[in-house]
Amino acid sequence: PGLKQLEPLKYAKVAREASVSRRKVECCILGTMSLLYHCLEKGVSVAFVLRDVGVLHIEGSMVQMRFYLDFLERVTRERIQDRATLKALQQLDLVVSRVVPIASLSSTGRVIIFPK
Repeated sequence: PGLKQLEPLKYAKVAREASVSRRKVECCILGTMSLLYHCLEKGVSVAFVLRDVGVLHIEGSMVQMRFYLDFLERVTRERIQDRATLKALQQLDLVVSRVVPIASLSSTGRVIIFPK
């Protein structure tokens, strides 16, 4: 829908920016996608920890993105120190602490965490 065009992943560019071989990038991405596919197929909870951004958590048919507070502050360009605002963000389940165990986001307490 929306006539959006997909662009192929540029393995060589990723390899250059990560200072690794193209082959290594290809293997890592294909391995990650394969593991993700099998987890989703079997109904296993998964969490992608996105460095300096937050955690993308997939459990069953629920997909939820929770952000680190400092990321939200960088995006909004203001300090979130108002207790009411912080409480509202927490009640909306938009914020996650860097020190909270990722498994606590899952109802089962079991989750496969990417990247390893």
